[in-house]
Amino acid sequence: MNKKWTLLGAALLLIFSFNLKKDNPLLAFGEKAPMADQEMKSINGESYSLEDLKAENGLLVIFSCNTCPFVLGWEDQYPGLKKLADAQKIGMVLVNSNTKKREGDDSMSEMVKHAKEAGYTMPYVVDENNALADAFGARTTPHVFLFNGDLELVYRGSINDKYENRSKEAEDEYLQKALKALGSGAEIDPNDTRELGCSIKRS
Repeated sequence: MNKKWTLLGAALLLIFSFNLKKDNPLLAFGEKAPMADQEMKSINGESYSLEDLKAENGLLVIFSCNTCPFVLGWEDQYPGLKKLADAQKIGMVLVNSNTKKREGDDSMSEMVKHAKEAGYTMPYVVDENNALADAFGARTTPHVFLFNGDLELVYRGSINDKYENRSKEAEDEYLQKALKALGSGAEIDPNDTRELGCSIKRS
């Protein structure tokens, strides 16, 4: 009996270790944006890196997609966030990492179509083989990462508390406050909120 449980325990430990290796740790505060020089194809036919898109005070990166209900419920804020980011001298980019849906709902042609219908005013790029999402430890669409002018992480998580409330009405605009604080050099509080959304469809 003891031998049986020992073997079972070893098997479970092996499975657990394998799953740990598959997990991508979440980018920590103060860490530099990984793959900052890696170019990604945008819906306008150009290619950009995070370094290209960074402005004087930083860069807002949102992992997004075309069909997730959480994205569809939040994306009406994207143009306003872009205006606010511009006013604070912060760049902004939407990143599509849904590799498994690249031949379908998250193809480049569907990204172009969706961006036009939704009125996107910021670059919307393809993350090939979800490499950037893996490097960030991004988990959901949407998942927000805000960096300062040195591309060091200063905020991560959600856009607001809309989906934390029964009424589905935002009471605390986390990201708007973070952008304003970063632009003015003030402390970002809160700087770590819970990401909510659909899982990123990795390869």
